[in-house]
Amino acid sequence: MDTTSIYVSVANQSFSYAPCGLPCEFELKMDRHRARIFEKLFTQLNSLEFDNLVRAHLPYIPYHLDEVNDEIDGRLKRVYALIHEFGDEKTREFVEQLPYFH
Repeated sequence: MDTTSIYVSVANQSFSYAPCGLPCEFELKMDRHRARIFEKLFTQLNSLEFDNLVRAHLPYIPYHLDEVNDEIDGRLKRVYALIHEFGDEKTREFVEQLPYFH
């Protein structure tokens, strides 16, 4: 397949095919079809974080026992796994030092 540059911002939960607009932390080389996975993961993260916001106002559910937090961590692990797979050597080294990678 034909690869293109994808610009990803985990902080802003966004990706772009052009380096303009929101600042991006990573530049990846991948085909456009696979890049759509970021859109799905970021949409899921956004929804889960809203659920987490609602949960934060319920004092009888301890934060460390909240399953939504585990789901958010799982999605972030997937995002960083994709970044690791399609990033350059410097990007891979950065991701490997994150706690999610171990």
